[in-house]
Parts: sequence; C-alpha cells; structure tokens
Amino acid sequence: MVSIPSLHFFRWVSQLEDSGHEVFWFDVSGMSGRIERISWVSQKLNWKLKWNYPGRTFFKNKFPLLYKNVQKINENHTAEVFEKYIEEIKPDLVHSFALYLSCTPIISVMEKYKNLKWIYSSWGSDLFYFQNESKYLNDIKRVLPRINYLFTDCKRDFEIAKKYGFDGDFLGVFPGGGGFDLEEMKPYKMPLEERKIILIKGFQGRSGRAIPVLKAVALIKESLSAYQIIVFGADIETFQYVDHSTLKEQSNFEIQGKITHTEVLKLMGKSLLYIGNSNSDGIPNTMLEAVCMDVFPIQSNPGGATAEIISPEENGLLIEDCDDIDEIKNLILKGVMLASKYKSNDKNYIALEYSYLKDKVVERYNQLLLN
Repeated sequence: MVSIPSLHFFRWVSQLEDSGHEVFWFDVSGMSGRIERISWVSQKLNWKLKWNYPGRTFFKNKFPLLYKNVQKINENHTAEVFEKYIEEIKPDLVHSFALYLSCTPIISVMEKYKNLKWIYSSWGSDLFYFQNESKYLNDIKRVLPRINYLFTDCKRDFEIAKKYGFDGDFLGVFPGGGGFDLEEMKPYKMPLEERKIILIKGFQGRSGRAIPVLKAVALIKESLSAYQIIVFGADIETFQYVDHSTLKEQSNFEIQGKITHTEVLKLMGKSLLYIGNSNSDGIPNTMLEAVCMDVFPIQSNPGGATAEIISPEENGLLIEDCDDIDEIKNLILKGVMLASKYKSNDKNYIALEYSYLKDKVVERYNQLLLN
C-alpha cells in the first residue's frame, strides 16, 4: 500500500485485516510516526529526512525559504527509498491511493518493474480536477497506461481514466474509505420528527464552496428561523466570511472548525438536512455518511458524479452550479419541505455497509493474486 496517512486510507486497509494477506504500508509522506490503528500492517515510516536536527520545526517556520533549500540536501528521494523497499519485501502487487500523491512519486520505479502488478485508487478530485492542470495532466498521461487495475469512487472517473490511457482491468466503484459501520452509527440517530438541525460542511479552500451556501442561507434566514444552522469543518476563509456577515448575529447559527469523526456522526444524527458544496469531488464520503444517518442531502454534482447516488427529490437534491446562490437558496427551501416527509429506505445504504463492501474488496484482491 502506498498512501499518505489519512482516515480514508486507514479505513480502506482495515478491510484486509484477518484476510490472510501480508500487508505493507509505504507512507509516501515519509514523515509520520507509527499508526496503532493499523498496527497489524508492516509500516515504512519516517524515512524522509536524512537528519532530523534539533530546532528543525522552528527553522522551518521562521526561515521557510532557507529551510526549503536545506531540505533539498537533507531529504531522501522517494523513488530511491521506495525501490529499496520493493527489493526488500518483494510484493505481489502495489496499491497506490491518489495519483498525484502516491503514483507520480513512484512512477519511475513502477516503469522499471514492468511485471509488478499495480492498482490505483482514484480519490475525489484526483482526476476530475487535476486533468485541467497541464503539469498534473502530464503525470496522469504517464501513470495511467502503466496501471494494471483501477478502483474509483464514481463511474465518472473510470471514463476519465480511459480517456487518458488506462486500458487495464476496472475493479469497480467503491467509497474511498471502504464501507460504513451502520451499527456504530445507529445509536446517534434521533427520530426524524425531532431533528431540527441544518448541517453545512464549512470547507472553502481550493474546491470547497461553503461561502455560496452561507450567502444563500443569509437570504432566507427568516424561513429557516425554526432550525438550528450548524457549520462544521470550517476553514479560515469560511470563518473570515462569517465574521464579516450578519450570520454571526443570529441566535440559531453556529460555526465550528475541525471536529472528530464521532462528533460529525452525532451532529448528523440530529440533522434534518445536510448541505455539501464544492466545484470538484468524486462521491463525497461525508454525503454518504449523511445518507447512512437518514439525513436528507443537498450536494453539488461536479461532472455528474453525485447523480450516481442521488435521485433528485427522491433521496436528496443536486446543486448543479456550485456558485449559483439563487439555485442553492431555492434548493434549501425545497429540501426543508422534502426532508420533513423523507422516509429512509434500506436500499439507500445497505450497499454502503462495511462488511458487505469488505467482502467484495477482499474478493477483488484474491482474484488479482490468483491471476
């Protein structure tokens, strides 16, 4: 496994515990410590620095340009370390998560080891967004013809991959972090009639579009006075916007920064409506969690990916223009009406259940190793 340390990766690799396979993780960031959550996995960690000298973090923060030049000498090269690791463990296959993070840094090695099977999992904006950046597109066109097997989190990305040179075996569409533990979620679910929260994902950044949602909310604040509006996972841009808006004066409005996954689930269990908005994504994992928690989702639909899950007015609503405040305003008003009558259906989330998807994922790996 080649990946940065991330929740999605840890959840995915956990599917292979007790599967009978010996699993190794090459932390492509080279900077993390041991992850106890996946303690059963052999972990290649802390390989990046030749010398982790005293005061390095202070030096990095105070003299960033000088630090960058020093690091050119002080850092090991990813491809060289990875090739030594390959020679050491002699794996049956390599699985990379996210192209620009975990495929591009090792492509020279994988081109050298032509017979070593290579799986690539595309995540979120991995192909959809970065195909529009010339430097990344060159990487995409170099990597994809070498890839033998592909997992995606939406059908859209399979089509993009074929466009840029992938001609291997498609292993299917799976959530980027694997399935969801429905039993773990169940205790947090309040009855629908008791839910009074409109929950908004607060990320702006490169691809997030929380601010257009907040602008839409401000236009209809009187119509939403019976609900508590909670923004979670807000970044600096979103906090700054709220600080200069009338929203912060509303008694039913609350904004939070990064919170734990458990805290997100607890909020969802009290929420009637979930709103996620971005200009680029695959199938958003947070939206899938909302579906599992019986929250009515309003979600952006970049490249048509979300429409693979959401049928408008049946199990959610789609934002077609992530910057159109009037469209978002109207969808929120419609969503409030639909959500109060929303009846969850087992088929909405049984296909997302952890053990159901785990069996399918393990089956895919088993098939590859037999070929």
